[in-house]
Amino acid sequence: MPESFISVGALGDGFAADANILEPTHDLDGRSFALELEGEHATLTLGDGVARYSGAVETPEIPVRVTSVRDGVHLVDGVVATADGTTSTTAVLDTDAGLVTLVEGALPSDAVRAESAYTRVQRGDEPTGVTVRIRHGRVAGSTAPLHAPTTELVGLRNRYTYSPNEAYEHVYLTPDLYTWHCLQGVEKGLADTDRCHHVALRDRLTLFVWREKIVPTLGLILVDLERMKTDGKIFGNDGFDTTTFVNFPVGARAEVLNVTDHALDSARVEA
Repeated sequence: MPESFISVGALGDGFAADANILEPTHDLDGRSFALELEGEHATLTLGDGVARYSGAVETPEIPVRVTSVRDGVHLVDGVVATADGTTSTTAVLDTDAGLVTLVEGALPSDAVRAESAYTRVQRGDEPTGVTVRIRHGRVAGSTAPLHAPTTELVGLRNRYTYSPNEAYEHVYLTPDLYTWHCLQGVEKGLADTDRCHHVALRDRLTLFVWREKIVPTLGLILVDLERMKTDGKIFGNDGFDTTTFVNFPVGARAEVLNVTDHALDSARVEA
């Protein structure tokens, strides 16, 4: 068992070798999408590995990784450097339905990460200092129902094989909490329960976002239970500091190990 938790940079080094990640796609190059996000309007323009968001807030061109775990669904992932720090910016585009979900995440400051989880919960805050904003919207002209929270993963215990060297299990406890456990790899033996978010994209396709509290980390994957594949990224600091960051791709082969139906268990108890 590891003696202690490791930095996100060290985690990325462990994941890098022979990773089960998707190859980038370029089928959105040269396209622009007029987005309507909860009353805000923005345009996302893509081309040759870069993206630009224009609207209420202009961003410079940022390097992005564009992948597609299922036909018509694209993950557009990058980071934006601002005066307030570095922000993870990930768009999930369903170009068939004309839908988008935008996930913006930020890592905590030195002062916030120096606080204990006990201090934070005494104050009424979440244990983690990692923040996230998830917004749902449409591409102009679409009338399709927006992406929305889901409980499709809740009750599943899944194993994810990220490479020949890295394997984890996830236990999806509730819509807000899940447990991760490293079965093999640089974090072997480590486990924790962290805050999470589930968004339904299509049938058996879920956007899963998590925020870790011990080593500040934002993770994001698309879980495709038809293809039994995941695709996403992990964002955090390279070392135990706030001055550097890493944003590396992850992908895994998925297996459902078992399913727990707590509603059925409750009915048995009441009976």
